[in-house]
Amino acid sequence: MRAVNLLPGGEANQGRKVPPLPVLVGCIGTVLVTAVIAVLFLSASAGVAKKQRALDRIQAEYAALPAPAAASPVFAQLPQQRQTRIAALATALGQRVAWDRLLREVSQVVPSDVWLLSLNALAPALNSTSATTPGSGNPLPQGFVITGCTYSQESVARFLARLSVVPDLDSMTLGKSASSGAAAAAGGAGGNCPGGMFAFTLQGNVRTAGAPS
Repeated sequence: MRAVNLLPGGEANQGRKVPPLPVLVGCIGTVLVTAVIAVLFLSASAGVAKKQRALDRIQAEYAALPAPAAASPVFAQLPQQRQTRIAALATALGQRVAWDRLLREVSQVVPSDVWLLSLNALAPALNSTSATTPGSGNPLPQGFVITGCTYSQESVARFLARLSVVPDLDSMTLGKSASSGAAAAAGGAGGNCPGGMFAFTLQGNVRTAGAPS
């Protein structure tokens, strides 16, 4: 028997009507966007969880570290010892004497008619003794002592005046000055001077590097 469709033609095609193309594209796009968002969310969640586990592990390792030991009293005294050593070094540098400069300065002021027999110099820290002029109670400086020969008392005075302006010398004064014959009779260094000359001794102190001129 042959089947016969008794429904009208329009109603038969109405049940199989396809949605418009823009609607299909919108639905498919929504599904794709939702899927991409879901993937990104899951990926971000996994990354956060991984970093949280790493943080927890580091915190556990830090908590397991032993507490630092208390500082030793020796280390606590190091700053004070450092300051003490710096002060000692500054004191030593303040008492330093530039001997090469001092000798050069003295050699530049020796008059042409003066001959030196001896020169004794002591650093200020070592100069703790002083001589006394015979017959008086005035102490003479002993840090820098020069003995020599010359032809006249005027030359002795001129040499003393020149030494008084040397920056590295202080309190220069006349120790003694006499003819070579008299000095030899007294047993002094003047016995080394030729006859007719004057033997003299000039005395003073060496100035430290930090002392005012």
